[in-house]
Amino acid sequence: MVNPEPRPEPPMTGSEREQLNGFLDFLRSAVVLKAHGLTDEQARAVHVPTSGHTTIAGLVGHLTYVESYWFSVVLGGQEDPWRDRFKEDPDAEFTAAASVPIAELVAAYEAECQAGREIVAKLELDQVITFRRDREVTVRWVLMHMIEETGRHAGHLDLLRELTDGQTGE
Repeated sequence: MVNPEPRPEPPMTGSEREQLNGFLDFLRSAVVLKAHGLTDEQARAVHVPTSGHTTIAGLVGHLTYVESYWFSVVLGGQEDPWRDRFKEDPDAEFTAAASVPIAELVAAYEAECQAGREIVAKLELDQVITFRRDREVTVRWVLMHMIEETGRHAGHLDLLRELTDGQTGE
């Protein structure tokens, strides 16, 4: 698998913010790498028979949504553009991805990641944000959650990519 661009290594020294952002960006780059060079058909290939949504395209769509939700909606205070879609389809971000070319999915993912970076840069890690009207979360928690979420799905993408075309590695 040829890496489309150098992967950002998380810093081993530096501030907490630099390290949290570094690990998240490292994992974000793994998502992009695992989708790189695939055809639309390969990205939509179903390898998990119990879930037609667990595809490379579906996971990129899901990760694009969670980037948008946690950074733009929760931390940025924007309206959730998916709210009504989820009322009709609880897996909307997965099912919508099934009809979008993989190059567009990756571009949308990268755009959401950049939007998230810009939002987080303006906030303090200890800043408390109210969401869902009755809950609170810190910016630090959102970054740690997104490291966990992105890391878990990057692992899924790693396995799906190997099942798709045999490519392994970072």
